[in-house]
Amino acid sequence: MRATCLRDCLTELLRRGGQREVRLCSAAQLNPSRGMTRSRSVRQRSKKKRVHALEVATERWKVVSKVLAVVDALKKEEEHVTPLKRLEILRPQLGLTKPHKVAHFVRRSPGLFEVCRDSRGVMWAGLSPQAEALVEEEARLLEEHSRTAAEYVTRMLMMSVDRRLAIDKIAHFRRDMGLPHDFKTRWVHMFPEQFRVVRLEDGDYLELVSWNPNWAVTELEQKAAADASDANANSIFSPPGELSLAFPMKFPPNFTSYYKFRGKVHHYVKAGNTQQFQKTTYLSPYAEAKGLTPGSPEFDKRAVAVMHEMLNFTLEKRLVTDHLTHFRREFVMPQKLMRLLLKHYGIFYVSERGKRFSVFLTESYDGTELIEKCPLVRWKEKVLQLTSYRGRIKNLGKFAEVSDSEDYLSGNDDRNGDSDSILDVESEDTDDIMDDGALADDTEMDLGDLSDCCIE
Repeated sequence: MRATCLRDCLTELLRRGGQREVRLCSAAQLNPSRGMTRSRSVRQRSKKKRVHALEVATERWKVVSKVLAVVDALKKEEEHVTPLKRLEILRPQLGLTKPHKVAHFVRRSPGLFEVCRDSRGVMWAGLSPQAEALVEEEARLLEEHSRTAAEYVTRMLMMSVDRRLAIDKIAHFRRDMGLPHDFKTRWVHMFPEQFRVVRLEDGDYLELVSWNPNWAVTELEQKAAADASDANANSIFSPPGELSLAFPMKFPPNFTSYYKFRGKVHHYVKAGNTQQFQKTTYLSPYAEAKGLTPGSPEFDKRAVAVMHEMLNFTLEKRLVTDHLTHFRREFVMPQKLMRLLLKHYGIFYVSERGKRFSVFLTESYDGTELIEKCPLVRWKEKVLQLTSYRGRIKNLGKFAEVSDSEDYLSGNDDRNGDSDSILDVESEDTDDIMDDGALADDTEMDLGDLSDCCIE
């Protein structure tokens, strides 16, 4: 419609010999009820910026997420067994897509799940002995990780505007941050010297009890201190304020070939704008940010610092993007958060596989592997080894609306290794199912390069 309008304007201009002026107007000027700019999806915007290794990592973590969802469902059942029909009923909570059956999925991981038929012909699923052992190991690792998780949750409260966050929102990071299964009931009361539960009109919140100046230091500052001499390190730590530390950046090996426009390679994206961005000072995520002007370079760079800090708190240095968008107000981040993530692709990488996007901290990965793996990540790798997932993906260039995982879920993959086994997913949010409304704001980006036109 808009392209047709533009062609009509140019045709009219040529017909009249340039006697009348053509003016390009914004969409909002023609129709005040419409947005300020034309939008297009994130997929269209970023389809030429894909990193194969991180796409493989995305699929691997999604497979683990779905497997653990089924394990958690079985753990809640008596004797850790349940009829397969009940798992089919729990399909939305497990994040498994139709038309494939849950029975096919559990049979794909015989090292984790056992399936049998009783005398009445009812099919039952349960945890294998190996899975039972892994469940016990996870409980031990979560207990050992508890102090670190409490520190990260406290630092999240310190970054927030009101020094409090909704417990339901924090719960979405349970798997990502290594929080225990009883996070909402028992764990939140285990560290009264750090935070407490308060009940407000709209629900339960976790509120900061005491400010710890030793924790009001970003991961970047800590790494800079570790790389500096002892004398210099003491001068780095100071009350949160302006920072000038550059963010580590990692671009794809063939970076310049990814960013071509009309046959021309644009090096300025990496060498020009990036250098200017790195030189800009910014407020620490732990400093007061209420006075920042939305859209300003200082505002955007502080938002990058907040996202960088949040990703450092996670086990996999990766988050589902709409989990981040739930904290836009609390962490003073821009409304169009996805646009900022895509803009700084040297710091973050956004994977588009599946219905929900994932954002990676690029500096934390070497190819498909995390550079530093905590015990809980190694535990997840043990879980993955007991599935039939082989760690490859197909149709990387096509990027359908969902992951290339139908073969893994339905059991139709090629046993000779010619095709790839991937688990189909709808959602990674398996602990508490939320609506996707928060994602709608971020699945499109303002471009402003295509405008309606009119003739004066």
